[in-house]
Amino acid sequence: MKFKRKISPNTKPLSNFITKKRLKEDEIDFTKLRSYRLDRVKKELEKNNLEACILFDPVNVRYALDTVNMSVYNMHNLTRYCFVPVNGPIILYEYFNCEGLSKHLNLIDEIRPAITWDYFSNGDQAGTQLKKWINEIKDLSNSFFKNRKIAIDVVNGPAVTALNNVGIEVVDAKLVLEQARVIKSPDELKCMKAAIEVCEIGINKMREELKAGMTEDELWSILHKTNIEHGGEWIECRILSSGQRTNPWMQESSNKIIQSGEMVSFDTDMVGPYGYCADISRSFVESHKFNEEQKKLYLMAVEHINHNSRLIKPGTSFKEFTEKSWKLPEEYYGNRYSCMVHGIGLCDEWPMIRYPTDGGQREGCFEKNMTITVESYIGKVSGKEGVKLEQQYLVGENGLELMSHHPLEDL
Repeated sequence: MKFKRKISPNTKPLSNFITKKRLKEDEIDFTKLRSYRLDRVKKELEKNNLEACILFDPVNVRYALDTVNMSVYNMHNLTRYCFVPVNGPIILYEYFNCEGLSKHLNLIDEIRPAITWDYFSNGDQAGTQLKKWINEIKDLSNSFFKNRKIAIDVVNGPAVTALNNVGIEVVDAKLVLEQARVIKSPDELKCMKAAIEVCEIGINKMREELKAGMTEDELWSILHKTNIEHGGEWIECRILSSGQRTNPWMQESSNKIIQSGEMVSFDTDMVGPYGYCADISRSFVESHKFNEEQKKLYLMAVEHINHNSRLIKPGTSFKEFTEKSWKLPEEYYGNRYSCMVHGIGLCDEWPMIRYPTDGGQREGCFEKNMTITVESYIGKVSGKEGVKLEQQYLVGENGLELMSHHPLEDL
């Protein structure tokens, strides 16, 4: 394998590749969107006999309140969170000196400075700060969750221990939020379509710019640039590889130089405009001329996705789907992808349906207005290359409706 140390000159202007007009923001009713999502959270709390939750995960905070501030930073620092009771005021605890960022959001009743107790932020004062946070939660409990049980999605061990010591039980809010996010509203679908549209502009450009001599990182950067300049937010992973690095799967992009005739496979995992995810996988061949082995792998992946997508309609149980799903040939099974289907929304969401030997979600069924992706990775164990394909769908009245429209290769 050849690797390149330096980045090549900038690619051509993106405007040459835009083929569709981006969805206008005035087509989305953000008031209805926000009310729908917060109402879903409250109903799931009630369903689980809970009176309130505290959310730290920026994706969950975004879903509940549509407020955003340094999302990636706050994925690994407990410096921003919100309190959502079934009955009572919605309180956003905001990062230092950022209280003004969300004042336009009328679902938030109060914005307070966040009380942080992590070691990075507070050093040897972390214990003192934790006591302040515990007192704050005790005050909230006395008024808004008198059963002394609180759902929290992400928190560290010292905080759980301290809450338990004052008689407050902590339960996992992930179940509440994942179930709340399952069924999409019409405005959520508009947001998702906007994200997919931006993603496919990037995919088109990647396909056209692909050439021998560029690095995997250079090719991958095209998607990032497209996302940011169209109002997108971040990309969850950087899964792109070429040639022998496509087998086994899950290698992230590197400074390897793409060679003539090599397979290039990638998975977008792109959090785009309005925070919604476009999760699409494609496999190209440099020069777009597939050899016979590459054709075989690609057509198997297409068959895999087509078979599994035809099984899904409202009411199809996860168990039935798993039993009837496409059978991956034995020589490919060891390299199987982590799942066959997963939900999609603001990011990868429930359910995650794995291969029969891997366990995973079995109870439940597909429902109308769920959004999902159907996955395939085809790469023989000890083989040379592999193909990754993934399509994004809406579960419609009579079956799946394709949301990702970038065409597959015509072989």
